[in-house]
Amino acid sequence: MTALGSTAAGSTPAGSTHAGSTAAAPSIELDTVSFAYPDGTRALSNVALRIEPGESVAIVGQNGSGKSTLVRHLNGLLRPTTGRVLLDGRDVRSTHVARLAGLVGLAFQNPDRQLFAGRVSAEVAFGPRNLGVRGPALEERVRAALEEVGLAAEASTNPYDLGYSRRKLLALASVLAMRTPVLVLDEPTTGQDARGVGLVRDVVSRAAGDGRTVIAISHDMRFVAESFRRVVVMREGRVVLEGPPEAVFGEAAWPELRAAYLEPPLPAVAGARLGLGATPTEAALVAALVAGN
Repeated sequence: MTALGSTAAGSTPAGSTHAGSTAAAPSIELDTVSFAYPDGTRALSNVALRIEPGESVAIVGQNGSGKSTLVRHLNGLLRPTTGRVLLDGRDVRSTHVARLAGLVGLAFQNPDRQLFAGRVSAEVAFGPRNLGVRGPALEERVRAALEEVGLAAEASTNPYDLGYSRRKLLALASVLAMRTPVLVLDEPTTGQDARGVGLVRDVVSRAAGDGRTVIAISHDMRFVAESFRRVVVMREGRVVLEGPPEAVFGEAAWPELRAAYLEPPLPAVAGARLGLGATPTEAALVAALVAGN
């Protein structure tokens, strides 16, 4: 087993001059993790969850179910009250947040808690620069990240001259530029129009296609069903259901979903009512209808 943040011989370790996508995605395991805030609020209760390298996983649940608390354990912003967080089998409790930043990139739900620079390009450059990227390589990362989220024309703009939805995309670009092997997105589609949701969906698809682990928190069940291969449902700080969208949004799971104050996506409901089986996405529903004719 290699050291945390290292890669196989001949590749470049995370945190080096070429940090980020050159590092292999680690396995992630929460080993009976519980967490309570200083005021005594218990946010996580004995969470046991394993995410394999390169998986795309959506975490869903009502507000206060523990979703954001959970993902903030992955990059060291929070540490378990009890239990362990393991990356490639190694406990990260003693690993500094700055080192974890080369492995796990987190785009916050509220972009205004993340943005601080006076220019869009400077904002995007901050993360990779702190990982040691310099010169033309840094410029290329900034350019590519801004193009990916549709903000290439705004490189010289002050971030706070952008509307909320585009500040969300800028926060996403600032994490993409770090090219971490694990990408964590907290409510990435909130406030986005159809074009913005499409951009985010494409980001998830490309990252997963590159072998990166993608984890997203979302209330958008359509986005979840269309973009992720695994769905984790949380309620009151616990994982209560997990599996592929076909299972989690299938009719047999609806009581558990509704107990978590969630509704299955419309295609899943239509497919069940028409006796077509599990159809969590519009594409699956159409395919089932065609096959039935």
